[in-house]
Amino acid sequence: MEPTSFDFVIGIGGAAGQGIATPGNILARIFVRRGLHLYAYNAHQSIIRGGHILLAFRVANHPIYSHGDKLDLLLCLNQDTMTRHLRHMGPGSWVLYNSDDVVPGEAGPGVHLCPMPIGELTNKSRNKVIQNTVALGAILAIMGQDFATLAEILEKEFGRKGQEVVDENVGAARAGFEHAQANFQAMTQTVPVGPKPLAVWSGNEALAMGGAAAGVKFYSAYPMSPSTGVLHWMAANARDLGIIVRQGEDELAVANMAIGAAHTGCRSMCATSGGGFALMTEAIGMAGMMEVPVVIINVQRAGPSTGVPTKTEQGDLWQALGASQGDFERFIVAPTDALDAFNTIAELFNLADKCQCPGIVLTDLLISEGTFSVDPDAINMQPRIDRGALIPHPVMNGENGVNGSDGANGANGTHGYMRYLDTETGISPRALPGMEGYIYVAASDEHDEEGILISDEFTNPIKRRQMVEKRARKFQYVAQDVPAPQLEGPADASVTLVGFGSTYGVIKEAIDLLAKEGVSANQLAIKWIVPFHADEVSEILGKAKRIIIVENNYSGQFARYLRSETGIAAHGHIRKYDGEPFLPHHIVEAVQEQLAGKTDRSVPVQEYIV
Repeated sequence: MEPTSFDFVIGIGGAAGQGIATPGNILARIFVRRGLHLYAYNAHQSIIRGGHILLAFRVANHPIYSHGDKLDLLLCLNQDTMTRHLRHMGPGSWVLYNSDDVVPGEAGPGVHLCPMPIGELTNKSRNKVIQNTVALGAILAIMGQDFATLAEILEKEFGRKGQEVVDENVGAARAGFEHAQANFQAMTQTVPVGPKPLAVWSGNEALAMGGAAAGVKFYSAYPMSPSTGVLHWMAANARDLGIIVRQGEDELAVANMAIGAAHTGCRSMCATSGGGFALMTEAIGMAGMMEVPVVIINVQRAGPSTGVPTKTEQGDLWQALGASQGDFERFIVAPTDALDAFNTIAELFNLADKCQCPGIVLTDLLISEGTFSVDPDAINMQPRIDRGALIPHPVMNGENGVNGSDGANGANGTHGYMRYLDTETGISPRALPGMEGYIYVAASDEHDEEGILISDEFTNPIKRRQMVEKRARKFQYVAQDVPAPQLEGPADASVTLVGFGSTYGVIKEAIDLLAKEGVSANQLAIKWIVPFHADEVSEILGKAKRIIIVENNYSGQFARYLRSETGIAAHGHIRKYDGEPFLPHHIVEAVQEQLAGKTDRSVPVQEYIV
């Protein structure tokens, strides 16, 4: 007999400065300890105080890939949250609020309004965020949980502030717990226990940990939302891991520092968002010319310009494709979730080292600032490391074979070292600066095989063509190491949904919902943008009955890229560009209206005004 499905979504709404993150983090830890899966998304604003925030986190006893379509329990920390969201609460849901300050309004049928007299329950405490702790106790009582686990976590959370603060919070939580037990209707469904405890992390933490596992020893950044979490993790753990972390004065400095460190043979990484990435692009071109492997993370947010700093979007695809001027090779990869982001970093570093070129990670706020459960056993902190054609020690004259390259050139002081040797694969043996007998010039100008600039006195067109073709040839050799996308779902589906990066999870859940509505759908999720597997994608989509592309931007950037690479034009499009991510029902309803012939371009409306 299959276990009963458990799927519960809690929303915590309020203003910046009301301490929304703390109850969310505490609840997350309680649920993952029970072995439940977690997916949390925080819709917040770019101000320190005020505004409106809605933290929605979903817990389930089965894998989940989005924050879902519903709210089962809403904690209103202010009147604004009640006013905005009460109308979205359905039958059997709970709405908790401070009855001293918040007036509930008219609730729908079957909605449990749960007033909490915070002043009475806290002995008129002057601590304005103590209502959050009271609410934690009430939530766990409604969900039928014991109080001991909450008390233990509160002691750890507030222990650094002294026993008095711990006692105040534990007492407030107990008051909320007992008040809820006495006055509110509890859940009838038992909250299950998973097979083992899980861990919890954000996408930015996964990216940073992936870098550490991949052997990153230099990280540079200028704080820019929503990528700053990578910098925070790196800075907090750098001393223990032997990583040098530098905060530059701007993104130009950041990119150049990262490339400089990578040039010395150090695995080097930096992260930013679209505006900062725009400043980095000239340096990225230099890495392409100098054939330096470096990894740059672009955590996309809504643009252009400053845009909406705390909202998500997939609007930087063409920016990454066109980063810097001229023809040069670069990898572009869009991870599908946090665990994939972790694994991708090591994978990308190996490819960048092997191909001796920059690698770009396109993620977005949804992944990077989201919070997710993960099985600790799925995190491999010792991935395979491949440094490519890196010369580990001076090679005697005439010696061949350097880490799989096909033409190591010996160097001793008699003959010059050809750093950019034109090999069959285009990949040249790479010596690190300072190695005896391996002197060469590395510059942003075009050069010959030895690194000598070809434009100082006479621009040699033959050498120029040779170097362009040499750099391009590398991808033909390395592309075989990049896995092609696979179709998920029934091969004969009525609809094939195509997306890239972070849309993977919500499309996956939408496909399950469509199946319940009698619509057969499958998914082609694109992770590797460059190199693009045009032949494999064309073969898969050539068999599709109806192709609908799902992406978080206005202009259909991936749809245009797909058409440019394959000649395939989709039958329909689902696009969202209001700053909020897709919800599963957005895709379900859009597919249904397109199958009914009402439109070929759906733009879902965001129900929760956040």
